[in-house]
Amino acid sequence: MAERAGVSRSVASRALNNAPHVSRAKREAVERAVRQLGYVPNPTARALATRRAGAAALVVSGEDPSIFADPFFAQVIVGASGALEEADLHLMLCLAASDRGRKRVGELLRSKGADGVMLMALREDDPLIRMAEEAEMPVVFGGRPVGPVPRWYVDVDNVGGAREATEYLVSRGRTRVAAICGRLDTGAGRARYRGYRDAMLAAGLDPFPPQEGDFTEPSGAAAMAVLLAEHPDLDGVFAANDNMGAGALRTLREAGRPVPADVAVVGFDDLAVARIADPPLTTVHQPITAFGREMARMLVALVNGQDPTPLILPTRLVTRSSA
Repeated sequence: MAERAGVSRSVASRALNNAPHVSRAKREAVERAVRQLGYVPNPTARALATRRAGAAALVVSGEDPSIFADPFFAQVIVGASGALEEADLHLMLCLAASDRGRKRVGELLRSKGADGVMLMALREDDPLIRMAEEAEMPVVFGGRPVGPVPRWYVDVDNVGGAREATEYLVSRGRTRVAAICGRLDTGAGRARYRGYRDAMLAAGLDPFPPQEGDFTEPSGAAAMAVLLAEHPDLDGVFAANDNMGAGALRTLREAGRPVPADVAVVGFDDLAVARIADPPLTTVHQPITAFGREMARMLVALVNGQDPTPLILPTRLVTRSSA
């Protein structure tokens, strides 16, 4: 194949492996020879030659495999898999909340069964953080965890998005605004509550204590029931994700509290559930597919010997009928 392309074997190898320092003309010559000869790289041989596994792992700190079917994680996977495909890397999905799951991830890291790892949904003092620090391979964090900030991460502006959502509620005349926050042992849960709290204090209003949920619809419904019992005079709610926002809408509807006439509700994520909620949910849009894509691109850059900088993606408010 190198002979057909008119280049050396080393140049052909670098071109096939997408390595740098290959001229455009030689790269195109190699690609033309590949098409003419119907060449298909041997993955085992390539792994031996490049000392790469040809795969990247997305590790989520969760126990239920259905988490990958959650609309949020599904969009992350779409973005990550597209970027990895461009780099000729396979995507591996791993759950690692149980001892057994963490053991499998530890074995993956030690055996270098992947060229790099993307970590998501980490909780405070999560053992995966220590495992990532000790790993002799590139690791990118999807969202900053609670505690020390990792060197490489992709995140969204959780504080700014939550602040904008709360400011919007206040601008609509709401003064008794509660917060259904996510798990406070997660970076996103804490950051979104902080954004809510900052906006309330800046407006001269008293922030409510955090009413914690776990980012699911049932937890949002349960949290809303507690808030109504403890603060029946509330007139606004910021929910730290759309699933919990939909749960809050359900509880308000069952309690006979019209939305938004009596209680206005704003969510976070801009998932499909926000558009089909009753009423449609005003929410903070975050670019979830781009989140997955940029996380994978950062990992590919690390695998290729580069030193990318952390990235924080912007959010924006999407107004609908709930507020």
